[in-house]
Amino acid sequence: MGSPGLGNQISGQRLGITEPISLGGPTDYDLIKTQELEKYLQDVGLYESQEEAVRREEVLGRLDQIVKSWVKAISRMKGLNEQLVQEANAKIFTFGSYRLGVHGPGADIDTLCVGPRHATREEDFFGELHKMLSEMPEVSELHPVPDAHVPVMGFKFKGVSIDLLYARLSLWVIPEDLDISQDSIIQNTDEQTVRSLNGCRVTDQILRLVPNIQNFRTTLRCMRFWAKRRGVYSNVSGFLGGINWALLVARICQLYPNALPNMLVSRFFRVYTQWRWPNPVMLCPIVEGSFGLQVWDPRKYPKDRYHLMPIITPAYPSMNSSYNVSSSTLRIMTDEFQRGGEICEAMEANKAVWDTLFEAYAFFDAYKNYLQIDISAVNDDDLRKWKGWVESRLRQLTLKIERHTYNMLQCHPHPGDFQDKSRPFHCSYFMGLQRKQGVPVNENEQFDIRLTVEEFKQTVNTYTLWKLGMEIRVSHVKRRNIPSFVFPGSVRASRPSKATWDSRRVSDAKVSGHAGSDKSGEVKGVADGQVDGKKRKRVDDNADAQLKDGKYVTTVPSSSPEIQVGSPAGTVSSCSVKGDHLDATGSVEPTKGNAESNMMNGSKNPITEQLSSHNVETDGSLRCTAPHKGLHDVTVDAASSKETENLAIEKIMSGPYVSPQALQELEELEDDLEFRNQVVSAGSTDNGPLQSSVSDSAGGAAALVSSNGAGPSISLHASGGIEELEHAELTAMTSIPVAPVVQRKPLIRFNFTSLGKASEQSG
Repeated sequence: MGSPGLGNQISGQRLGITEPISLGGPTDYDLIKTQELEKYLQDVGLYESQEEAVRREEVLGRLDQIVKSWVKAISRMKGLNEQLVQEANAKIFTFGSYRLGVHGPGADIDTLCVGPRHATREEDFFGELHKMLSEMPEVSELHPVPDAHVPVMGFKFKGVSIDLLYARLSLWVIPEDLDISQDSIIQNTDEQTVRSLNGCRVTDQILRLVPNIQNFRTTLRCMRFWAKRRGVYSNVSGFLGGINWALLVARICQLYPNALPNMLVSRFFRVYTQWRWPNPVMLCPIVEGSFGLQVWDPRKYPKDRYHLMPIITPAYPSMNSSYNVSSSTLRIMTDEFQRGGEICEAMEANKAVWDTLFEAYAFFDAYKNYLQIDISAVNDDDLRKWKGWVESRLRQLTLKIERHTYNMLQCHPHPGDFQDKSRPFHCSYFMGLQRKQGVPVNENEQFDIRLTVEEFKQTVNTYTLWKLGMEIRVSHVKRRNIPSFVFPGSVRASRPSKATWDSRRVSDAKVSGHAGSDKSGEVKGVADGQVDGKKRKRVDDNADAQLKDGKYVTTVPSSSPEIQVGSPAGTVSSCSVKGDHLDATGSVEPTKGNAESNMMNGSKNPITEQLSSHNVETDGSLRCTAPHKGLHDVTVDAASSKETENLAIEKIMSGPYVSPQALQELEELEDDLEFRNQVVSAGSTDNGPLQSSVSDSAGGAAALVSSNGAGPSISLHASGGIEELEHAELTAMTSIPVAPVVQRKPLIRFNFTSLGKASEQSG
């Protein structure tokens, strides 16, 4: 499986739409650090045992036999003659982490069943095949989802989790040597088949487009583990999923084709810290194709212009694999890239180790306010269906809050769910909430998101398979009242005895903020929880005097992920080059064109020209091969080398920059349109939400008024836990129109000035 990547490298074929940034080979330091990384990944259990690998192969072989028997059976049922019955065939393909070779113990296997034209999806795949599987003792937890965007049948076969898709081709007979990478395979197929085939086609294309598959796999394992530890691995939550991380890593492998995983990890953070989104990440030129399928093209399709972090799939039809990313999740990931880059630089100076990079992000110490979304059902089967539906809708809540508060209230969704063992058939999701950093706080400024949350709940409750007992509650909970079941062993950990990287990072930001102050006496202390090193560096909500003083607020592009008090903010790159070529000595020469440039809304720009022509090249590689250096010589010329690389990275993205924040989100989200009429009609009833206020007094008491719509409202004070934010009666509902966004009344009203004052005393 490693031959495609190695063959491309040996033949000298350029991979990617630009020249590499560096062709330098590994140093002695890279060899040592890569060995350390591989050992670390082994020690944390990212590799499955040989016994489990053999069992997976056996399961896949058995599954292939089952679908072959299935297609012959339905061929006979449909009256085909015996010769056609014997020729009838179906075939199993794998994709995702298993096909890429980066899966871990117990991971699902993403599989695709390819069948002939007479084997239908609804009647035969979800009918007859489902029936066959349900009668097999080896199969358990069989769960079909025929109405999903990509229809899937999930189950366990001898304990191995399988997600099975179906692609119905236009062929009467499926050959055993079928090559699904050919574009002709999707001719005369339906949309579900195109989407189902896309996973396999993209996975295979990635493996063809990386220079060294083994280095790619090790680096991807590392980045997947890092993303999970830092809480940014989840496509459904608005972060990035497996295919997104694979594409990002593959692009770094193209830019540094001779680098080992140690250097590839470091350059991953360096490149994507400087990346100016929404510049698209692409492994190859976008091909229009001859079958009329829509490909990602902001020139033609307005909705493509709203994508904040486009990562384009390399197989036809090319599409953005990261459309779920919101402004809040982009900000979080960008900050994590910066943190990773800082640690990698510290590792080069022997001031950090791999374990530092993989420190878990303490989500429940990071914010002072959270939304808690509780869902419940009456049995396991109902909860599984209800949970899947709610998870697919949670991103809508994040986007709605961002849009309805003009991105002033930022959301950080936790990528996982939590279960309270004392409550069966129940699980909870959490979102951290904070005001946008770097914006002066107006006196008594509040964020009112009552109707935003109510609209979200009404949308969720339109689930077509809804059953009695499927319920959802949205509550506000303060950090000190986070339920214990979210912590390991249901016990909240005490503050760490020694400083972590995150705590030192926060301390540096704090010192920087005070050093840049002319009125240091007016700057208030950091929020509680920062001292234990479990927060991202961010402007503290209770630093009212600091935020009001213009000297402490740096004006930066709105896409800047986070702003430090008293510190300049903006892109990390220290310089830019437009249309210049860097040779090995760092001199500048003119070039022909640009690639991977920023898409500008409605105007001609480099990426538009690139999409129009597949022959655009950027001759910007650094053709020097780094000499082998000893471990103690690794820092020699580090500054000039980094500067040269920064120039090359800038060159890849040369072109005018448009802030992602300048591209406003769609007024109605694409997959939310069908619920708009129901939400509006529900909002025009006699019932309306009560005002909910989260406001700490000098004594630290928090009062929030809410009701479930059926009974009296509830007032929660400092001694309380969480507050349910439900629909309640309101006599003056006619004065609160639902439709216009600017007049919406939310479920929670945050007074950050009051919260800041209270936190000083509650500390």
